Amino acid sequence: MNPIVTPLFENSKTWRAEMCALRELLLETELTEELKWYQPCYTLGGKNVAIIGKLKDCCVLSFFKGALLTNDDDVLELPGPNSQSGRVIRIRSVDDVNRLSQIIRDLLQQAIEAERSGKSVVLKSIEDRPIPSELEEAFTEHDGLREAFEALTPGRRRYYLMHFSLAKQTSTRAARIERAIPSIFDGRGIGE
Repeated sequence: MNPIVTPLFENSKTWRAEMCALRELLLETELTEELKWYQPCYTLGGKNVAIIGKLKDCCVLSFFKGALLTNDDDVLELPGPNSQSGRVIRIRSVDDVNRLSQIIRDLLQQAIEAERSGKSVVLKSIEDRPIPSELEEAFTEHDGLREAFEALTPGRRRYYLMHFSLAKQTSTRAARIERAIPSIFDGRGIGE
């Protein structure tokens, strides 16, 4: 138990009991409790394994390499539609924690073994992501835009592609791309 992390639990206005119940399970393991991103994070040899977080409608136990875990009980979920590696268990009551306690223990052990073995999740390559036709069009209209886009870090390119592709209408995609062109030429990501 890390005393620096304890106030996060004690001062939580929501999901306090549920988070404390999850903490008890995590503290049974060999994982080290740390404070990262203002959240209780659990590590093995300095590598992130799991983290407890709060949302409006639940708290979550997130596994950083959850895609490597066996999910026979179907409790692990994708945190979002574009998630590749992480998986979460959504908790809405202490009863959920109690009911799932053995499954959570098993998943924690799997996560520890995966980290110890050095396994990693094979992520979808940026080259495997489709480029919206509106962006292809912008590449032909703006000299050097394709080269500037390809010079961005893979994470920035991936975020741009997701941002553009999430728009349902062609006009919205085109507008997003036009607004992003100066940042792309400057080598910056969205909002930087």
